[in-house]
Amino acid sequence: MKARQAKREKMVAKYAAKRAALKAAGDYEALQALPRNASPVRLHNRCKISGRPKGYMRQFGISRINFREMASAGLIPGVKKASW
Repeated sequence: MKARQAKREKMVAKYAAKRAALKAAGDYEALQALPRNASPVRLHNRCKISGRPKGYMRQFGISRINFREMASAGLIPGVKKASW
């Protein structure tokens, strides 16, 4: 799944300029002729470590599960477990 996501990201970057030009021109038939994976809507945030699609934390780029493990181990600077 991580490889598939990377492939989509690459394709979105490749067709970004072409998509913008076709959209500005209003040529929606040509837009439909582009590959489906060239659309940025098809991208989904995934954990950089595990590839997990759910529970993604944007600020860190990892899932909540990996975040918790790494924070407990002291691997994320500036993050510590709350206690009061």
